[in-house]
Amino acid sequence: MTRVQGLLGTAVVVAVLAYAGLAGTWVSRDPGWYAALPKPSFQPPDWVFGVIWPYNFVALVVAGLVLTASRPTGPVLGWLVVLVASAGFALTWAYLFYVPHYLGAAAVAVGIAAAGAWVLVGLAGRQVPWLAVLLLPYALWVSVATALAIAYARS
Repeated sequence: MTRVQGLLGTAVVVAVLAYAGLAGTWVSRDPGWYAALPKPSFQPPDWVFGVIWPYNFVALVVAGLVLTASRPTGPVLGWLVVLVASAGFALTWAYLFYVPHYLGAAAVAVGIAAAGAWVLVGLAGRQVPWLAVLLLPYALWVSVATALAIAYARS
């Protein structure tokens, strides 16, 4: 492993850990407010969130490390930039939704994050095809989150 690969691998792990840690900060800020919201009919049960998010974070780390170890720097750096941007919009959603309760703006932010998640699937799959399958649940989940955010904004 080269020094650049090591730095990119470290950046992937740090980015995903920051994503996971910051998301939890805002989501738990005002649980009573969220609990009182009328839930859309397609809202998954709470336990699904506890299963899918750890899977998603692990999948992002695995995909990033596989890419880092096996592909040229350019495609890996591009994937990492999209990951950071998508995670940034997902964190913006969490903040807007749970702190000032700007539901419309939150829906836009998570929609952009979902678009980024699909780009991640495509970029990874172009380099290592099985990574697209690994990341598919992440893109689907952020897309479900977008639909939920839109439903909350409309209620």
